[in-house]
Amino acid sequence: MYRLPHFEYHRPKTLNEALELLSKLEDAKILAGGTDLLVDLRIGRYRPKHIIDISGLKELKYIVDTGEALRIGALTSIQELLDSPLVSAKTPLLREALEKFAYWQIRNMATIGGNLCNASPAADTAPPLLVYDAVLKVASVSGERYISISEFFYGPRQTALRKDELLVEVVIPYRKFVGYGYAYGKVGRRRGHDISIVAVAVALALDGSLIRDARVALNSVAPTPVRAKSVEKFLIGRDASISVFEEASKLVENDISPITDVRAPAEYRLHMAKLMIKELLVEAYRRAFKGGFE
Repeated sequence: MYRLPHFEYHRPKTLNEALELLSKLEDAKILAGGTDLLVDLRIGRYRPKHIIDISGLKELKYIVDTGEALRIGALTSIQELLDSPLVSAKTPLLREALEKFAYWQIRNMATIGGNLCNASPAADTAPPLLVYDAVLKVASVSGERYISISEFFYGPRQTALRKDELLVEVVIPYRKFVGYGYAYGKVGRRRGHDISIVAVAVALALDGSLIRDARVALNSVAPTPVRAKSVEKFLIGRDASISVFEEASKLVENDISPITDVRAPAEYRLHMAKLMIKELLVEAYRRAFKGGFE
């Protein structure tokens, strides 16, 4: 217990070399930042025969504005994202979530790709990326393909990645709405910097008080991070008001299935999900008239 198992260590120098190893080796795990994997190895959750360390692949560390989307290399660290003027300007909802992502020691090691591929129900980057309709680029020796983030998570620690595939890029398309407001909130046991009990990301596209579009996403309340489709459907086409936001928030119970664990009972998670959605919708509405985001 708490000792690393025996494995064969590989450190490829290029992405192509990493993909070749992934295609040939049986029972291999990818090491990026290691903030989750090393813990899992020590507690015996995984006992792989091979570890492929991709942390040195600089070709997967970048943040690029293409004019139509923000493209982020999978090995970009959480701290690099938090420090990026592009992330702040183009995807402020993501930046707001990153501010509550652990502490700086972890943020300097953890990567956006690792946070997604770990597929924890509490993945911090998932709610804002679900709101943004992010697309994930994955690669193998056979080629590349794109997966909508809404189709990426299958269950706890389960994703749409095939055995020989590697997540290489996160693509966040820019939304072109006038009057767009956003808000993010997280409840944890240590001022938000712990694993979340509930986290919520929301965005509203407004034409005056009319809600043209609504996005609500949560983590830690279902086997995977989820969009609250019932809440969104209720909001679209209605005039924004406190009563509308309150009624909409109640519908989240149709979209989530919280459990009781060591961090919180299911009833508390459901209560907080409703309360946070209402409060964050109000905040998003307020911000929409102060510039919002693209």
